[in-house]
Formats: sequence, C-alpha cells, structure tokens
Amino acid sequence: MNNLIWIPLLPLLGTLVPLFASRFSRSACAFLTAGLPALALILVLQNASSIFDGEALYTVYNWIPVIGLELAFRLDGLSLLFALLILGIGLLVILYARYYLSAQDSIGRFYSYLILFMFAMLGVVMSDNLLQMWMFWELTSISSFLLISFWGHKTEARKGARMALTITGAGGLALLAGILLIGEVVGSYNLYEVLNSGDVIRDHVLYPVILVLVLAGAFTKSAQFPFHFWLPHAMAAPTPVSSYLHSATMVKAGIFLMARLYPVLSGTELWFLIVSLTGLATLLLGAYVALFKHDLKGLLAYSTVSHLGLITLLLGMGTELAAVAAIFHIINHATFKASLFMAAGIIDHESGSRDMRQLNGLWKYMPHTATLAMVAASSMAGIPLLNGFLSKEMFFAETLHQDSLGSLSWMVPVLATLGGVFSVAYSTRFIHDVFFNGEPINLPKTPHEPPRYMKVPVEILVALCLLVGIFPSLVIGDLLYAASGAALNGIPPEYSLAIWHGFNLPLLMSFLALAGGLTVYYNRKELFQFQAQFPDNDPKLVFEAVVQLIQRQAETFMQLVENGSLQRYAYMMLSMSFAMMAGPLLDLNATAGLRPELPVDAISVTGVILLTLGAVATVVWHRERMKALVSLSIVGLIVSLMFAKFSAPDLALTQLSVEVVTVILLMLALFFLPQQTPKESSPRRVVRDLGLSAMIGGVIGTICYALMTRPLDSISTFFVENSKTGGGGTNVVNVILVDFRGFDTLGEITVLGIAALGIFKLIARMRLYMPASDENGRPWTLDSHPMMLAIVSQSLLPLALLVSAYIFLRGHNMPGGGFIAGLITAVAIIQQYIAHGVDWVKPRMKVDYQVLIGSGIFIATLTGLGSWLFDRPFLTSWFDYFSLPLIGKFELASAMMFDLGVYLTVIGATMLILANLGKLTTSERPVVSETD
Repeated sequence: MNNLIWIPLLPLLGTLVPLFASRFSRSACAFLTAGLPALALILVLQNASSIFDGEALYTVYNWIPVIGLELAFRLDGLSLLFALLILGIGLLVILYARYYLSAQDSIGRFYSYLILFMFAMLGVVMSDNLLQMWMFWELTSISSFLLISFWGHKTEARKGARMALTITGAGGLALLAGILLIGEVVGSYNLYEVLNSGDVIRDHVLYPVILVLVLAGAFTKSAQFPFHFWLPHAMAAPTPVSSYLHSATMVKAGIFLMARLYPVLSGTELWFLIVSLTGLATLLLGAYVALFKHDLKGLLAYSTVSHLGLITLLLGMGTELAAVAAIFHIINHATFKASLFMAAGIIDHESGSRDMRQLNGLWKYMPHTATLAMVAASSMAGIPLLNGFLSKEMFFAETLHQDSLGSLSWMVPVLATLGGVFSVAYSTRFIHDVFFNGEPINLPKTPHEPPRYMKVPVEILVALCLLVGIFPSLVIGDLLYAASGAALNGIPPEYSLAIWHGFNLPLLMSFLALAGGLTVYYNRKELFQFQAQFPDNDPKLVFEAVVQLIQRQAETFMQLVENGSLQRYAYMMLSMSFAMMAGPLLDLNATAGLRPELPVDAISVTGVILLTLGAVATVVWHRERMKALVSLSIVGLIVSLMFAKFSAPDLALTQLSVEVVTVILLMLALFFLPQQTPKESSPRRVVRDLGLSAMIGGVIGTICYALMTRPLDSISTFFVENSKTGGGGTNVVNVILVDFRGFDTLGEITVLGIAALGIFKLIARMRLYMPASDENGRPWTLDSHPMMLAIVSQSLLPLALLVSAYIFLRGHNMPGGGFIAGLITAVAIIQQYIAHGVDWVKPRMKVDYQVLIGSGIFIATLTGLGSWLFDRPFLTSWFDYFSLPLIGKFELASAMMFDLGVYLTVIGATMLILANLGKLTTSERPVVSETD
C-alpha cells in the first residue's frame, strides 16, 4: 500500500493548525500552517519519478462496494500536475498572505479556509471514483464561498460569494446527474473502468444527455460563457484568494474535469460544437471586456475568463496535439496569472488603490515590483522567451489544423488571432497605464516597495515563466508528457517544445496579434468611446434581480399552498396518497392471496377492540387533553403487545420505550399550547374529512391484507442464516443494526444528534407564555414535586440503570441493544427531572448532553474506521470467543463499541430535548402563593 492517502489527508489535518497557531506571531502562524502542505508536496515529489516512468499509482479503501462507493485515490500524470499546482502555489500564497492581510483580519481563520480548499482540490484531482470526486467538487464550492466572503463586512464580498456558490452549486447538481448516468451506462464509478469505456458511452443513447450535464458542471466551475459573470465579482475576495482560486485552482477544476473525461466524452461532433464554440466565445468575450476594465483585478479576472476559454477551445478541437497544448497552457496560465494577481495585490496594498486611472508612473516608486509584473504580463501577452509564448504558438498551430466547421473552419484561426490581439492590448494597458503614463493621481498613500518576503512568491513564479520560456523541455518536459498521456489515456503524440520553429503561420499569427494589440491600445480612446455607447449592465445587479424574482414567485406559490391550516396540509397529502395508491389496486383481480390465514384467538380480538376503542376515545376526547393523551397511549401500548405476540420482542421493547418518552414529551408540549382548542370544523368539512379518512383506511387495509395473504420472498432468510456466523450474534435484529446495516444506523444516529441539537438551539432562548392555571381556571398545585414520587423515583433509578445495562449487554444475542437501553436510561433520568425538578437534578447530574451526543457519534464512527486498519470495508465487525477461569467461555465483539455509540447518542439526544423543554416549564412558571 503506497502513501497516496496522506497527500490529501495532511492538508485536512492542517486545517486545525492555524486555529491553534494564530495565538503566536503572524510569521509563526504562516510557518506552522505551511508545514503539513509542505510534507504533502514532498510526498508528491517522491512519487513523481514513478509517474514520469509511465506508472499510475492507486490507493483504494472499500466503503460501500455494493453501490460502487469507495475511498479511492490515483496519482497519474494529470493529477500529478494539478497536485503540484495546488500545493506549490498554495504554499506561496500562504507566505504572501502573511504580509497582505492586515492585523485586524483573522489570519488563523483565513488559513483554515485556505487549507480546507486545498484539501478539497486535492481530493478532486486525485479521486479515482467519480462519486468521491463529486463530493470533493462540492466541498470546493463551499470552501471557496468561505474564502470569497472572508471580508463579510463588505456587501460586494457577500454578494460575490453567493453568486459563485449559486452558479457553481447548480453546475455541481448537473454534474452529479451526469456522473450517475455514467455509472448507469458503465456499471461502475471507478475512474479506471470509466476511462476505458469511452466507446460504450459515446455509442449509448444517453451520451448527449451525459455530455451536456457534465459540461454544465465544468463550464460553471471554469467560468465559461454564459456562466462567466460570477468570476469577476468573486474578486471581492482578498487578493491571496484571487491568486489561488481564480488563477491556479478552483477555475481550473472545470478544465481538469474536461481533461480527465477527455478520453470518454471527446471525439464526437457534438463535443466539438459545444466545447470549442463555448471556448471560442469565452476567449473573445473575456479578452474584449478585459480591455475596458479600470480595476486591476477586474482586468485580470476577465483575462482569466479569456484564457480559460482558450484552454476549453483547445480541448474542444478533439485532436491529441490540441489536448497537449491545453495541458501546456494550464501550466503557463497558472504561473503568470498567479504572479499577476499577487503583483496587483502588492500595488493595492502599498498604494491604497486598484484603479488604473489613478495608478500611473509606479515604476519610479516600486521598480522591483514593476519589473516582476511586466515580465508576467508579457508572458500573458505571449511575448517570445516567456512560457506564454510557447503555449500560444501551439494554440495558433492547432487552430490551423482543424476542419470540423467545414467551409467556415478558416474563422477559427482568424478569431483566435483576434483574441490574441486583445490579449496583447489589455496586457499592454496593464503595463503602460500602471507603471508609466505620468504620475499617480490622488492615491490614498505614497506608493513604495512591499516587505522583502512579500515579493518572494512573485519572484518564484516569474522565474518559472522565464525558465519554462527559455528551457521548456528541461524544466517541464517530463511533466507535460506524463500529464498529456494521462489526459489522453495513452501515449501522447509527438510534439516539440523548441523556442524556434522557423518562419511559419503560427509565428505570423503571433506577430499579427502583437502588432494588432499594440495598434488597438494606441487607438484605445476611440475604442473606449465606442464601448461607452452601450449600457453598462452590472451582472451582479442582474443576478440579484433574478434571485429576487424567483424569491417573489416562490413566496406567491407558498402563500397559495401554505395558508397555515394543518388540516388543509393533511387533506392535500392524503388526497395525493390516495390517488397514487388506489390506482394500481384497480388492476388487482383478487385481494386475498393463497397464503393461509392465522386463526383468530381471544387475545388478538381483545387487542383489536382496545386498539379501536383507544383510537375512537382519542377523537372523542380531543378537547380534554389528558384523557386524549391517555387514550393515545393505549394505542401505542397495544401496538407494543402486538409486536411481542408476533415474535418481535426487540420492536416491542423499542415501541414501549418510545411510547413513554413520547407521552412525556407531549405532556411538556401541551403545557405551552393554548388551553382552548380552536373552533370545530363545519359539518361539510367533517363529512369531507370522514370520507377521505375512510377511503385512505380502506386502501391501506386492502394493501396490507393483499400483502399478508401472499407469499413473500424476504431477505430475512439471509440474515437469519448469517447472523451468528457473520456477525457473531443470535439476535438477528441487533446484528442487522450494528453489522449488516451498520452504515444506516450510523447515519440515523447522526441525524438524531443533529435534530436534537437543532431543537436545543430553537428552545434555548425561547420565551413562552406560562399559564398559571389549567383550562378550568384551577391554579397549579403548590406541591410541584410530591415527596412520595421523589422517594419512589430515587429507589427506581438504580434498578432502571441496572435493567438498562442488562438490556445493553445482552443485545447481541438476546432482545435488547444500545437503542433500547439508551431509551430506558433516558426514561430513568427524565423521571428524576419530573420528580425533583431541574434545579435539584442539575447540580447532582453534571452531564453535558451535547458532549454525550458527540461522543456517541465519534465512538460509532471510530469503530467503523477501525476496520480500515485491517484492510476491511468500513464498519466491518469483528468477534471472537475467549475463556477465563470461573467465568468460562464468553464472546467479545467490536459491534458492542458501535452499540455503545448508539447508546450514548440516544441518551444525549433524548435528554437534550426533554430536559431543556422541562427547563422552560420550571424556570418561568409563575409562583403561586398560599393566599392564591
């Protein structure tokens, strides 16, 4: 087993480091934060040689094999490239942010969000399972939302973050649908199998749907037209975020997805039309708009959109050399754009402005920074001897070698050259308007060079632009070859990284782009006047207007449907249920099946009569609350006895325990509800409701009778046969809960814990009206806690806890288990609250029920993770038999630890709700004096 798991795991652990390191100096916090990502980068570099030799490394941990879900990581050329970008540029951003963020900013929180995003991106690029990749994909959206909205006091940051999350989140849902369809077609979500099933997917009838859904996810994440508008508004984030997310990582996730699934989805006319035309439109739109932006980061944001469109266009061409050029430009764009964002941040940090109409002549004040920024901007423009020139040359060459548009194919190289013209124009504007063009105008402060180490990340990235531009084969030859081979799922075609290829059409296109760009910039005034004729629609305002429109429409619809009448909701729900259930029954020729019916005995008849009387009494006495509650409890009791009679003792114990807890909860809730019930329904509505109830009862009764009188092929035989041998227990129900379907149980107790915490938060600060008397006007008794009840409850507590322990320990082989035992313990404890009151119990029982819930879920999860140490699937249980003197033979099973987690969670959740609801009753009840 290799060490791939540690590459994403180290940054995950690193999210906690800044929270503790923030108490130290800012430099110490940055250094400690960078420690674990640096170790992850070392692990990546250690495996690089194997990847360059043509290998692909895998690490797989089975999770839920039945549905194809596994914890699987792969490191091939493509994931190696992105891992180096994510970790390498991420470490530079950590150093840069130490100097960029002010003393008022929470540097620990910022670093935690940043490392969380780093972990999510590593998960995306290293996942060998499509479902796993999607989960990390969504985590990138959430963590980027936290980073973009880091300056939450700024309205543009909040709106930009919401916009980014909305667009990328919607794309993520589309991607999930596409992944599910791929799994349906291929029969697996494993990336290795998917990549080798390209022909199967392309020939399938669902291919167009799959392609559109997957591209929707990719286009929204990588800001392709028409989803490009969210990226510029995400520039409200701190500049370190922009230099990391919006140049090297997050927006590259969509590009990575297209490159990863390139062998599966490309090679069709539909792929070419959608991907290449979208990329071409994005390339031109982003380049054109960038020229007119006065904000430094705005210009860089739209230039990023343009270059992402360039990469998308290359991937859409469908040729192997175009894919190689796309991978090459991914590397180059990440280096020069990250350095440009950092340089823009330095300019903003040291001059107090990003407006290019004020930023003039900064060469005189910060020559070092100006030199670095000009080299990076020249690379962005495609100037020779810089890395951007090489990949742009390959781009121009590939536009000449496609003919998918037939007689219109000549337009692709022409429009690509036009995009290059605007690229040179906005790069020239960046250089000239900021560093030359006169003197600064009304800057908030005098510009100056930043602290020495703030420039180090920019220097490293600019040096890479130069080294790759001059020595491309030596610096990134192996990496580009390995990444291209992984993207193509085979051997890449022959290509040349030489600086000089002689006089040819691509070189001519480069010179035309350079000359045209300088000409456009020289005549920019006329171009600005032309652009000023068009209305300046702010995409952010348009997006907000659309959101508000959707919200208003939703409110109108909800007001029509949700009018506050619980009776109406029940009527609508039951009517729909009746319509859905009654239809299929019309095709059933005979209700009764061939299965023999059980004989009717006196006990069953008595139970049915009591059940019916209890239900009728509840309806008749619905105005008299205590009588109705007692009648309702009779129904629950009879159901428990029915379970016991038909050999389901576990369900009987559970139902009985839940019944007690429910009655207590209802008694507490009824205390706060209005003393008088609302007006009775009209006779017409009563007839309507009775008719609907009768029809629903008839349909449900028919279905139950039809099922019970027919033979049923149940999976219970499997559980009965394998309960002892597979789970080590004879109590089949409990073995199912803690072994066969342990993952379901873990999810259920997690939901239970979350629900309890949610209810606790709702009632923690609740201030309710406390009635001083009952519905008949009689004051509450002065003896709130009768002495006899207190004495009896104290005597029963040890017995109840002993029974609870007994039920828990016997659960694996006899009726019982953690859930039932937890309910019994909770009932015993709540009895003390009822008998003595909160003020008496609180100092004697110092238990934090929130901690109890967390501990239970943690123990249950830890038990499941323990199986990984033995290379077994998650939650695989272990059991064995041992012998001790005097005691004899006994069994130990890991499922008991899992059951302990269930036990603690049930106690914590139940008590957190009941005890805190009880506090409302006792803490604010008005005092009734003897004279009253």
